[in-house]
Amino acid sequence: MDPILSPHVPELFITLTQRFGLLLAGGFAIMTFAPLDKVGPGRSRPLWATALLVVMFGLFGILGTYTGNFVFQSFANLRAMGVITAGLFGGPVVGAGAGIIAASHRYLIDVGGFSALPCGLATLSEGVLAGLVAWRFPERRLDWATALALGLIGETYHMGLVLWLAEPFTEAVELVRVISLPMILINAMGAALFVQALRLQLHFRDLRDSTQARQILSIANQTLIHLRSGLTRTSAQATAEIILAETHVAAVALTGGDMVLAHEGAGADHHLAGFHVRTMATRRVAETGEPLFVRDRDSIGCRQPGCPLTDAIIVPLRKGGQILGCLKLYGTKNRPLDQTRFELAKGLADLFSTQIELEEIGIKNQLIARAEIRRLQAQINPHFLFNSLNTVASFCRTAPGQARDLILDLARYMRRNLDSSRGAIRLSEELEQVRSYLVIEQARFGDRIRADIDLAPGTADWLIPPLLIQPLVENSVRHGILAREEGGLVRLSAHADGDHLLVAVEDDGAGMDDDTRYAILAPDASDLSLHMPPGVQPAPHAGQTRVNTVGESLRDGIGARNCNQRLMQMYGPSYAMRIDSEPGRGTRISFRIPRQQLQ
Repeated sequence: MDPILSPHVPELFITLTQRFGLLLAGGFAIMTFAPLDKVGPGRSRPLWATALLVVMFGLFGILGTYTGNFVFQSFANLRAMGVITAGLFGGPVVGAGAGIIAASHRYLIDVGGFSALPCGLATLSEGVLAGLVAWRFPERRLDWATALALGLIGETYHMGLVLWLAEPFTEAVELVRVISLPMILINAMGAALFVQALRLQLHFRDLRDSTQARQILSIANQTLIHLRSGLTRTSAQATAEIILAETHVAAVALTGGDMVLAHEGAGADHHLAGFHVRTMATRRVAETGEPLFVRDRDSIGCRQPGCPLTDAIIVPLRKGGQILGCLKLYGTKNRPLDQTRFELAKGLADLFSTQIELEEIGIKNQLIARAEIRRLQAQINPHFLFNSLNTVASFCRTAPGQARDLILDLARYMRRNLDSSRGAIRLSEELEQVRSYLVIEQARFGDRIRADIDLAPGTADWLIPPLLIQPLVENSVRHGILAREEGGLVRLSAHADGDHLLVAVEDDGAGMDDDTRYAILAPDASDLSLHMPPGVQPAPHAGQTRVNTVGESLRDGIGARNCNQRLMQMYGPSYAMRIDSEPGRGTRISFRIPRQQLQ
């Protein structure tokens, strides 16, 4: 062997350690860039994101090949550091994919040499093993000790493969003698530090997201009272002042149609409320409905000489499918905007749009054309919204991640209630509404509300009338299980029986008496006594509200009775609901939906 090509082990340690630092820094920097900033371990990812991770970590593996010295027709390398991190971060697919890329490069494209085959096999094995560990033990995905152990095991196995498969054996022994200790230790420590760096990066991202969520919820809490009156000059002015104080941007503006409703901060001397929109960028967003982030004065399109605004974030405000106006954040040379502010503005716009839509919920019969849906809309109690927002606010400090999830569930719940005029929706869409409602109520009442949803395979796409199941679940919660101190369980099941979908909503709550049951099932509530069996008469105050049984607060035509009448009107009397209930024994409401009626 040429002594020039046989570096001493200490020199190899130094070389690998120096180049490991560069590789680690580069990998950490790349993971902070979008769209990789949105990719995390253990999350469901689109195909493009998985492919991107495979390619990126595969390239790290290739770069790891060239981070060491050339020794006996081989590289003392840091490939294992990249592929082990790939498996732990991305799972089996990413680990195997990165391992294949790095191993193929080593065997087919690289310098070759007598150790090419064992080195390639070892690299592939390390990626697969790390991915399997992440899949089997997801809680250890980003654990530095796991990465360290995998590095020690994988590189020891690597050296064993070289001794077993490389020929001539004497050269394999000499190669392992020189590179084994540096490669085993540096790759193991490198994988551990790489994993820990990614863990820190994800932690900082979560902190940033939680801070943004707290900021959005704080703004929402303050602006809710103003936006309840709709998007007017008064509400826009108050909202702009709140956003400016909370976000510390250079300026905030709100527009309605082609009119500036409010402008606070820099540029207020010529971007005047009550005048037409001056900027071309705002008009573009109002026309296209697409959020816009412009980073120079020319793109903003303000013709006023000396305008201090240098960049702008413009997002549309919607009500249903209509664009009402725009929310605009402005930056200046000394106070520029960034991508975080862009995401904040989009979140605020979504929330404001929902708040504006919620303003119309309290007006009966205004949103939904069909009379049946109108009556169901009226049961959305404003107290539910206010209590839900208060619940979200209470979680902002103690559990910001849960607060963010709750506001999304509330937005989904309200949007579905506002978009209920379609003739039919998929069962899966109705169940999303049910789940959003249950998540919000469970956040409020904790273990007092337990739920079980059993959806049989093949039923998710079954078409049903909108707002048919959620009101029944809500009634079970409000008037059934919450009427008991200890709460209870509400269970929803759906399965197909031939050409019919069978649905049942049941609870173990307060139950109901015969008067209430007949009141719900009566085709016409104008004279309940006409529809009761002989000898059974309605209670003296059948029209009054009682809160201890399911349906007793619904005798004004809202809720379960409304759902039953809709079923009979659409499919005939034979499709009426069936109610099985006794006071103190819970309630079960079941019905069926024909397939052919809605195709």
